[in-house]
Amino acid sequence: MENGNGSMAAKKKWNYLQFHGKEEVNEEGSAAGISVRGVYSMMLSNINEEDEREVVRLCRADPTDFHCFKTTQEAPHAIAEAVHSFRFNSYAPSGGLFEARRAVANLVSSDFPYKLSPENVFLTVGCTEAINIITTVLARPGANILLPRPGYPQYQARAAFCRLEVRYFDLLPERGWEVDLDSLEALADDNTVAMVLINPSNPCGNVFTYHHLKKVAETAKKLGIFIISDEVYAHLTFGSKPYVAMGAFASIVPIITLGSLSKRWIVPGWRLGWIVTCDPHGILQDLGIVTNIKTYLQITSNPPTFVQAAIPQILEKTKDDFYTKNLNIMKEAAEILYDRCKDIPCLTCPHKPEGTMTTMIKIDFSKIEDIVDDVDFCVKLAKEESVVLLPGVTVGLKNWIRITYVVDPCALKEGLERIKSFGLRHANKLS
Repeated sequence: MENGNGSMAAKKKWNYLQFHGKEEVNEEGSAAGISVRGVYSMMLSNINEEDEREVVRLCRADPTDFHCFKTTQEAPHAIAEAVHSFRFNSYAPSGGLFEARRAVANLVSSDFPYKLSPENVFLTVGCTEAINIITTVLARPGANILLPRPGYPQYQARAAFCRLEVRYFDLLPERGWEVDLDSLEALADDNTVAMVLINPSNPCGNVFTYHHLKKVAETAKKLGIFIISDEVYAHLTFGSKPYVAMGAFASIVPIITLGSLSKRWIVPGWRLGWIVTCDPHGILQDLGIVTNIKTYLQITSNPPTFVQAAIPQILEKTKDDFYTKNLNIMKEAAEILYDRCKDIPCLTCPHKPEGTMTTMIKIDFSKIEDIVDDVDFCVKLAKEESVVLLPGVTVGLKNWIRITYVVDPCALKEGLERIKSFGLRHANKLS
């Protein structure tokens, strides 16, 4: 048995302090280890096993949990064709198969006044890897990145791991979740490398207007930073505002667009994402960012080759009625959520969702008792009603909740009815 000195000697021998430094990264940013997946698992662990009712999952944006959402028939057919051809069992090139990159370039630039080439596209293992790549490429000593609040926690988690300082600009609920451009300008300095905008917005469910996005682009140009536009929910809009791709403003400021097959085609488990450089002036190339993306891709995994091979057929042959059907279900669900929230005294939905699959709802603690914050609200709701929500602190907004409404309409109605019962059970008797 070693004594204390022997233990210290072993730590020095194995460079213990270097590993300890990694632990400090997670301790410095309390949210660095937070993920939607992790919180979802934690909430499920609080379900009362004696409750025989079906669990209503309104926590994660995965519509495959419900039978009313299925991918287009063209998708499995394209996969089967690629597999049965026996031509795609090899490793793919580091940036992805050329035909797949060309198909994504055509898809993304269909929203632009200019044309992208396959060389602008890099395929990744889902959008999560795209986030990991771009934050790693940008990280350098003293650098900082501007993230939206509320936002998507993967950006903060990855930035913390790379020792890239995070600064938050606010999305304003009183203005339909528009970017607070004044706070954005105040945050930036000479060490700011980029800002992130999630368009359409996860978790808020809003759709940014052309006019507002142009203002964001002009502000970024003024600050001398480029924009990382997370467009995983591209075209998933069903309100009065049309989807506008951030790349439409690339003549003003360089744009790096992140996207994936996951949401629009309802195949999150296929793990196919992309990084697209929208930069007609070649600024990202001149700065070495494109070269660094290529270098990173040479040391990381590729999406399965047969999935890449299926991309052209999926993107080019999916019929419009597939998209229309899904958007109609989403619109109906958004209306159900917005209308029924009015009957739950402790909750306020400031805006009817216009896109994506999620929205933010504020908890009014003056109307309830015995609940201290958003996490406590969600934990007790899971235990008492077998309904799973995401605490707002997960996405950067304490004492709010993020709710996923793209579920079976019957399940959504049942879940909201249980939330109403929960609120009445915990109602403040003095309010």
